[in-house]
Amino acid sequence: MHRRDFLRAGALLGASGLSLSTSTRADAHPGPYKPFGHVDVEGAKEAVVSPDGTVAYLAATTGYVTVDISTPDRPSVLAEVRNPVDEHENGPLRGIFDVKLDVTDPDTLVVVGPANPIPSVVAGALVVDVSDPADPERVSFFETKYPIHNCFVRDEHAYLTRNDGEANALVVIDLESGEAVGEWSLTDVDEVWGDVPSERRPLHDVYVHEDTAYLAYWDAGTWILDVSEPADPTLLGSVAAPDPSELSGSSSESRGEALVPPGNHHYVATDESGTLLGIGKESWAQRIGGNDEDSETRLIGGPSGIDLWDVSDPAAPEHRSTIDPPPSPDPTFSGVWTTAHNFEFHDGRLYSAWYRGGVKRHDVSDPTNPEQLTWWRMPDEASFWTAQLATPGAETGYFVGTSWGTPNAPSRLYTFPDHAGQQASPPDLMANTSNGSTTGSLVGTAASGTNGSSQTQSGTDHEADTTTADTPGFGMEIGAGALGIASWRLLRRARRE
Repeated sequence: MHRRDFLRAGALLGASGLSLSTSTRADAHPGPYKPFGHVDVEGAKEAVVSPDGTVAYLAATTGYVTVDISTPDRPSVLAEVRNPVDEHENGPLRGIFDVKLDVTDPDTLVVVGPANPIPSVVAGALVVDVSDPADPERVSFFETKYPIHNCFVRDEHAYLTRNDGEANALVVIDLESGEAVGEWSLTDVDEVWGDVPSERRPLHDVYVHEDTAYLAYWDAGTWILDVSEPADPTLLGSVAAPDPSELSGSSSESRGEALVPPGNHHYVATDESGTLLGIGKESWAQRIGGNDEDSETRLIGGPSGIDLWDVSDPAAPEHRSTIDPPPSPDPTFSGVWTTAHNFEFHDGRLYSAWYRGGVKRHDVSDPTNPEQLTWWRMPDEASFWTAQLATPGAETGYFVGTSWGTPNAPSRLYTFPDHAGQQASPPDLMANTSNGSTTGSLVGTAASGTNGSSQTQSGTDHEADTTTADTPGFGMEIGAGALGIASWRLLRRARRE
């Protein structure tokens, strides 16, 4: 019996009540809501779950990891692949923040990187056969001349973010041939977008539902494409897209404006029908004043939440509601992040990650009135990158959340019950104390560098030399000197030459 068949059989036994360890999952925590368990995974970032809910696949910064989650109170690592593509003269592949399963062929995993520019390091999309998740096998590697922060995979096509500081385009590759077959950017709509500073219009993420792609273009809004012909993406509509003239300014001004609302379209996903669109908006506050003309400092902006939109008519989307973010004792970029990150819809539920603000479950069956069902946070311990459903159901269901670590705890994969509940004595994110320590323990001090980043969010990340470009929303790695906007300029110059 193959490993996947064994895990699937175990899940079926648990659902039928024949396995003691799985049939009693819901009874394992009859009282306050808390995680089933966790497993440490160095460098954990994005996670995706197999359709049968038994295996989680993690981007792990220096590689990728598969985790058995079929018994959620005892998740365990199945395979850990570090330093892939190390045979390349500029290998290995590094800065791996995203992995995706082909939604129509879940035996195919695509691993992309680096998430942000790293000079003289190989970039591209690694295709892996995960039919045996305990023994993943490399199939092919599609090399690119640009970093890949995020991707989506469907129907043997990979949709890649190409942030080159110029067009910042969506690129579609055919996984069978390894060829780029399609491309689309904002400049296809209007060449004026090319005059907007790149910091305001990075293509941060892409989501594909059937024949429709949704592109999160940060301050430029979300754009909706028909990809029924992957080689020829065509525009269907946009959500909250401003006039490009509103995003003008110098690079230094643009970097500051890109940190704060409005805009900041970071992550997008739809429900199963494709008519309800969630837009996660990642932002922070900026402190202004405190000079000779203004002796008092004050904050502008702050963390953003998740907007729910009806996109049944892509040409005329309608806003339904906004799920607000948890509060932060210091909402600046160098403070405590509680802004929206990644999420997933399933059967009228929304599973979401809010960095130090924890993970949440909402009932969004009425998108005009989302209801919070579950909220678990432990900001000293966990800063959540993603939340993904594994197996639905209040009795035996569970979902996963990845934490990329804090100064007090390593990066981990957590498993949580899929039912409503209240955390016992939940920490108050705005209180003066948290778990016996001062709130100040959550707030890092700014490291050197022009982007004002801090040690707070990087936690135990060991990829210190793969710092990111000075572009917000890219899970900026903190610590060793940030590459800054100069990296984008060097990349642009190399492309022209």
